[in-house]
Amino acid sequence: MEKQVAIVVGGGQTLGEFLSKGLAEAGYDVLTADINGENAKRVSDEISSKYSGNFQSFQVNATNEEEVINLRKFAEEKYGRVDLLVYNAGVARSSKIDTFDLKDWNISVSVNLTGYFLCAREISKIMIKQGYGNIIQINTKSGKVGSKHNSAYSASKFGGVGLTQSLALDLAEHNIRVNSLMLGNLLKSPMFQSLLPQYAKKLGVPEDQVEKIYRDKVPLKRGCEYQDVLNILLFYASEKASYCTGQSINITGGQVMF
Repeated sequence: MEKQVAIVVGGGQTLGEFLSKGLAEAGYDVLTADINGENAKRVSDEISSKYSGNFQSFQVNATNEEEVINLRKFAEEKYGRVDLLVYNAGVARSSKIDTFDLKDWNISVSVNLTGYFLCAREISKIMIKQGYGNIIQINTKSGKVGSKHNSAYSASKFGGVGLTQSLALDLAEHNIRVNSLMLGNLLKSPMFQSLLPQYAKKLGVPEDQVEKIYRDKVPLKRGCEYQDVLNILLFYASEKASYCTGQSINITGGQVMF
């Protein structure tokens, strides 16, 4: 049987790197795409050294229409098919609304929402031709509940849920499923760690207490781990979830239940 092909946008570091490698281990040929081409190539090379298959890398700014079109053309040339698109690119800018910079708002919406739209639009063209496919957006619980001092992040992630549902309706007739994974706090991730000073200021506590405060909010009393995300991703990418589309699946340890 021909191996399935997965594209991971934002696959060159942290969670995206983990997902790229996890998909390769699960038997996918993986195209690792990232705004940092060196990171994308490093991840692809590391995968190639461990597994047999057709592993490629591609430098792409997901907010640039021409570059995303070129990503689609590259995938067509190298594989001729795409079974799974994972949109993992994301940024977070934290500030209270009265001091929130428009530049930070625009960056958040551009990467978290417009980039998802562009990648889904272009890669769905391949999937429509082949008559099947799977698109999964890596989202967050902030796409279901507002987040203090994170207005742009939360708004763009709410928008991602609406886009996921709309794409699911557009593409259902082509046997293409579209779902979002709503992550809890990845407490050890570089993104969360980079926000510790702002979160400490917001909460009025020392930085070394922030993680515990966020962990204590979770009924299961731990942060979201990369492996938790990969486990659910593999399920929703599989035929075991063939009757699920347009869903926003919580991976929050019980912190969000709707």
